[in-house]
Amino acid sequence: MRPFWLEQALHTDTSETCAPLQGEVRTDVCIVGGGYTGLWTAIMLKQQNPELDVLLIEADICGAGASGRNGGCALSWSAKYFTLERLFGVEEAVRLVKESERSIHAIGEFCEQYGVDADYRLDGTLYTATNRAQVGSTDAVIAALERNGINSFSQRPLADVQRMAGSAKHLEGWFSPAAASVQPGKLVRGLRRVALQLGVKIHENTAMTGLEEGRPARIHTATGRVVADRVVLAMNAWMARAFPQFERSVAIVSSDMLITEPRPELLQEIGLTSGVTVLDSRIFVHYYHNTPDGRIMLGKGGNTFAFGGRMLPVFDQPSPYAGLLKRSLGDFFPAFAEVKVDATWNGPSDRSVTGLPFFGQMSSSGNVFYGFGYSGSGVGPCHMGGQILASLVQGLDNPWTRSPLVNGPLGYFPPEPIRYLGSLMVRNAIRRKERAEDHGRLPRHLDVRLAKFAAAAGKADKA
Repeated sequence: MRPFWLEQALHTDTSETCAPLQGEVRTDVCIVGGGYTGLWTAIMLKQQNPELDVLLIEADICGAGASGRNGGCALSWSAKYFTLERLFGVEEAVRLVKESERSIHAIGEFCEQYGVDADYRLDGTLYTATNRAQVGSTDAVIAALERNGINSFSQRPLADVQRMAGSAKHLEGWFSPAAASVQPGKLVRGLRRVALQLGVKIHENTAMTGLEEGRPARIHTATGRVVADRVVLAMNAWMARAFPQFERSVAIVSSDMLITEPRPELLQEIGLTSGVTVLDSRIFVHYYHNTPDGRIMLGKGGNTFAFGGRMLPVFDQPSPYAGLLKRSLGDFFPAFAEVKVDATWNGPSDRSVTGLPFFGQMSSSGNVFYGFGYSGSGVGPCHMGGQILASLVQGLDNPWTRSPLVNGPLGYFPPEPIRYLGSLMVRNAIRRKERAEDHGRLPRHLDVRLAKFAAAAGKADKA
């Protein structure tokens, strides 16, 4: 059984699965991974250089990883401004905020140009507070955006916030029009169709079993091998297991989601009628949006941690946190408390130390490129990832290849078992802290201090 979004997308995408690789093939560029990052890179390479021979291999089917099962919130990096400025300086931080907003619009333009029906709705986002402790927590980052002339957020009157968000649980809200919601499975399958249309060769059910660096590089699979001048590794959460040098650059943690049955009349009643994405100010954030067919999708980050970056069986099963998600659904929307949940699922998210992805080149031959670490916020930024990797592959000199984003990991987690035990300790401290705040109590000092270790996991920087 596939996660809900991908299952739904496959009902309308009746195309044949691309045949596995057989024997040896030669290509200019081999991309490993058929999710957003790999497919955007392939498409951009063909758009910019149609003569280039581009071949993509995918271990399962395109979209089987995070791209087919995320929350569908296409957000910019504006609320991560403090992190961007701290890491890269004001000028690059401003550029990246602008580019991240441009990518949101570009995804919609792409869907229009190629007739991709991904339920793309440019209806903006609301960053909210759902308890007194969260009120005012995004003021400082929005003030910094304002100072730099890049602020798209406006604070809305409480009645507007509660009406737009469909819930009286919100106590304040900042709205930005520079965000969208999508059906992630439909988007990734649409990208696959366009890649094939542009002449990208795709082999599904073709896992990489080994990489021989050199000029050319050789990518081994169970039934063949690819000889390629350049290689792009777009495996995201799977990178940490495939290449030991990246094991400590990300922590693998689940994001868990549920989706209700269609109840369009109830959505009308509560006022959640646009495709706005709504996020609270927790570290392990609640996020939700409706769907054009009248459902609510609600998710929560930071639940299951994987020891040593392993891909746990639970990542391909219904969410073990279904009860928690159902309670959250009832808290936000009492009218939906008894509505049937059609599906729950979860998946591995590659959390970097900074909460931002990183890119680079990892071969002494200078021809193997990678990008991952989207930290649960990849729908919009993967479009930037495609631009970065397509630029690196072609050896271009542009703002993407000059960006400090291409300098590899910007921090490492401690080795195991410290990382795993520490993650659980911090997660449990955050849960206690946020439970206390929800009940109007002051959290324990130790829990507050421990929670700071996970600050990068939040969707918005706090001062």
